[in-house]
Amino acid sequence: MGLITAAVVLGVTLTSCGGSPTLPGTASTLTYCANGGEALSLTLYQPSTALTKPVPVVVYFHGGAWQLGTPSIAPGSQIGDVEANIVNHGWAFATVEYRLAPQWSWPAQIIDAKCAIRYLRATAPFLHIDPSRIGVIGESAGGQLAALAALADAGAGFDTGQYVDQSSKVQAVVDEYGPTDLAAPDWLSSAIAPEVNQTVFGVAPGGNTGALSAASPVTYVGPGAPPFLVVQGADDAVVAPAQSSALVDRLTAAHDEARLILVLGAGHGLTQTGATPMKPDIDTVTSDISSFFFSKLAPPG
Repeated sequence: MGLITAAVVLGVTLTSCGGSPTLPGTASTLTYCANGGEALSLTLYQPSTALTKPVPVVVYFHGGAWQLGTPSIAPGSQIGDVEANIVNHGWAFATVEYRLAPQWSWPAQIIDAKCAIRYLRATAPFLHIDPSRIGVIGESAGGQLAALAALADAGAGFDTGQYVDQSSKVQAVVDEYGPTDLAAPDWLSSAIAPEVNQTVFGVAPGGNTGALSAASPVTYVGPGAPPFLVVQGADDAVVAPAQSSALVDRLTAAHDEARLILVLGAGHGLTQTGATPMKPDIDTVTSDISSFFFSKLAPPG
């Protein structure tokens, strides 16, 4: 299987679940960091009405095998409906552009993800967001970025570049079918894992598992992690469902808050795999994700 095909397979298939023809809120495109000499942007969606106080923000990282994809989200997609729920709740939602392999090999992607979080915290007073209430969400490779950004502290070496005086810590995480243990031999379908490892992480088949462990969210699990909601299709033939359960098990063992939603009848991208409807259905999953953020990021009072 070729590399481009592999990346498409690991990318996100957005599932229509109804919704308005346009994303709600006012969108602003902002340059957040200039890593590797490249100006990187994020789009910040905020309520159309004037904000009178700082609000929480949820930050989205797209999928695409760390090689493809854009931060654009479609109205009526699952992520589009999460954005709608967040913005209609009066909060902010950001979608992040990050550098892609093979032009930019790992760890460029996580460096960018963490820089975006630090930028939002550094500019919070100007953007009317609450720097103490930042959540992250990602699908597939973006789920790995969201989980890793939440778990790896500054000692991991990913907090480099601009705004290093700011923390990249987050307060809530939703990981949708993201790889969590890249050193595991079965993390991805055997046909494409070696190609992805080589292209993105620079590790040949059977090569340096230490490099893959360093890119794995499970490596950094310990007490004090933010709350996690992990969503996984039970029939995912791309990212092994055991990846999600392993992360939740490790978080729970460390006495961190973590919940797994296993979607029966769903493959990668939460697409239906057979004649039997998915359970829970996409609308329920979307509602659960939104409710999770509303609960964990809610300001006091």
